[in-house]
Order: sequence, then structure tokens, then C-alpha cells
Amino acid sequence: MSQDHKTPNAHEKLEKNVGLLAVFIAVAVSFGGLAEIVPLMYQAEAVQPLPGVKPYPPLELAGRDVYVREGCYNCHSQMVRTLRFETERYGHYSLAGESVYDRPFQWGSKRTGPDLARVGGRYSDAWHRVHLNNPRDVVPESNMPSFPWLAKNTVDGATVQSHMRALKRLGDPYSDAEIAAAPAAVDGKTEMDAVVAYLQGLGRHAPRGE
Repeated sequence: MSQDHKTPNAHEKLEKNVGLLAVFIAVAVSFGGLAEIVPLMYQAEAVQPLPGVKPYPPLELAGRDVYVREGCYNCHSQMVRTLRFETERYGHYSLAGESVYDRPFQWGSKRTGPDLARVGGRYSDAWHRVHLNNPRDVVPESNMPSFPWLAKNTVDGATVQSHMRALKRLGDPYSDAEIAAAPAAVDGKTEMDAVVAYLQGLGRHAPRGE
């Protein structure tokens, strides 16, 4: 009796040849990566800041550095999605033009606490100070850690000035006069002052409504 033998097709040959399969996977990933990344590189150049959006002033920039240092992005996002329940709670969805001068951006991917993209102006400076010093004084059920040392640490003007110079080299339009005035702008300020200034500036140039 004759026995039928199936001739392996190209796909089957590829699956059974580990080396060849690895090569094709690498090629596919490379093309996929190019298709995703290259357009974004050109798009990044085309994104313009929203009206009123400027590089962070010295005190806000220092506050942003503290925000990153303390890992606030691990629990708070700064990205309002286009979903209705998000815009009803937080306001207009986030736009690329808001984050032009964020290096690195603080969009985040987790919300143990609320989104902060629109927190600017929602609470008073005094509320933020109490909340940062001990969150449970204003939100009893909060699991946010306390940051009492922020009120004791002073902002280093030279560090802020150096950061502004670095951002200028990356393309942020700081003037020489703004950089020169940075130490005076943060003189005597604490990290608590800086973080509060940063939070109060978030979302202030965003569109209103949905």
C-alpha cells in the first residue's frame, strides 16, 4: 500500500527551523519598530506648545525635580484620557502640547492616588502644605506617605540653574537672563514651596470643559 506523504509548506519549514525563525522574527520586529517610532520622531518636532505653555520657572522646575526624586509618578498619573468618566472628573483630556517641556514626561501608568494633570488651582497652597506634611490630616483614609522633610530642605539655586542650562541645550527656550536670575528666584525657598508651586501650575493652560 502506498502511503501519502505531505510536502512541508513554507510556513511549516519556517516553524521547524529555529535559526531561520529567529531571523524572520527579528526582521518583523525591526520593521514594526520603524513603523511605530519613525513617525513619532517627526511628529515630536511638529508638536507645538499650547498657548501660554512655557518652560518651567525656576521654583516650579525645582518642585518638579523633587516630585520625580520622591517617586510621585509611581502613584499619580498626569494623563487625563478621552474617556467620559475621566473628563467628567478631571476636566479636558490631556493634549500633547501641554507636555512639550516635560523631560521626562510624567504621564504615568498607575493611579494609587488621583490624576494630577488638572490639580493646579483646585486647592490652596495651605492645603497642599498640610497634605504633603501628613496626608491623613486632610484625607483620613489616605495611604499616601508623609513628606515632612520637604519643609526643612532648601532649594539649591546652583542646581536649578544648571538644570535650566541643560534644558536649554535640549531646546527649551530659556533666555540667558532667566538662567542668570534662577538662584535669586529660589533663594530661601524650601522644597515644600517648590513642590506646591509645581502642583499649582499643573493644567493651568489646559482647555476648559470637555
